[in-house]
Amino acid sequence: MSKFYLKKRILVAGGSGMIGRQLVQKLVSFGALVTVVSLDDFKSSKNLKFIKCDLRSFDNCIKVCKNIDIVFNLAGVKGSPKMTIEQPASFFVPTIMFSINLMEAARRSNVERYLYTSSIGVYSPKKTFIEDDVWKTFPSKNDKFAGWAKRISELQSEAYEIQYKWNKISIVRPANVYGPYDNFDINNAMVIPSLIYKSLNAKKYLEVWGDGSPIRDFVYSSDVADGMILAVKKGYTKPINLGSGKKTSIKKIVEIINKNIPNGPLDIKWDISKPAGDKIRLMNIDRAVSIGYKPKINIDEGIKLTIQWLLSNKKELNKKKYNSFTEKV
Repeated sequence: MSKFYLKKRILVAGGSGMIGRQLVQKLVSFGALVTVVSLDDFKSSKNLKFIKCDLRSFDNCIKVCKNIDIVFNLAGVKGSPKMTIEQPASFFVPTIMFSINLMEAARRSNVERYLYTSSIGVYSPKKTFIEDDVWKTFPSKNDKFAGWAKRISELQSEAYEIQYKWNKISIVRPANVYGPYDNFDINNAMVIPSLIYKSLNAKKYLEVWGDGSPIRDFVYSSDVADGMILAVKKGYTKPINLGSGKKTSIKKIVEIINKNIPNGPLDIKWDISKPAGDKIRLMNIDRAVSIGYKPKINIDEGIKLTIQWLLSNKKELNKKKYNSFTEKV
């Protein structure tokens, strides 16, 4: 793996996010020359350069793609379903703008390979998500704006292959990703970071929506980064799901968190009057496995590592803008 990336000039958009940080660390360890584009301020180091710019500008996209061999596009506006319902334009419009612009800039710059990070939100509700089923359906109403925003650049990739014969784009659809540098904003976080944050700040009991029965596919951020690295190295251009391939209930998530928090165990109060979402949402990862993908971090270990990271970084996070617990992937 490392030989392929050695000395490659790589651009990572969204490299300051949860998956991006894992990806960048791995690429640098392979000897790649990595440039991270972010709206945040970071210090550059050996083999790692940070550029602060807004990729909604096409001119900026052209500039950052100059002399680049490989582009990983992980940029996106991350938020809860509540956020995408109440503030859909703030999610939908920027996501489309920088996705369209960066892929076009990469094509014009004739980069060797390009990775586009799509989303589980492209799928219609179903027990198991299979890659080729996407275009037979519409996204869930709950994922309407997120799903269509991501689908648009998947179509962009297909259009480029047809018109320009530019068949260099890998597309990954991560499952429910969690890990260090996740979004822990109590009002705008996904299920695992939200429950971790609520648990760490609870006194005697934790209130959880629903009855804990819904099943999901949760995948640790470093495993997703490994899948991305593999897809680009292989030059694989069919969309692939990156999940754990395992069934995990919300009840199980609560139990794991409860036994790993320093203020636990807490009493759990299930509020069955609140919505709990679809009963089951799993990803079929056979296609990813066929090219060598193998998740390494199970849900128990992943949640434990995430809690440890948050406890170690909470004070520092609260001092910074990022640690309003709002993050871009």
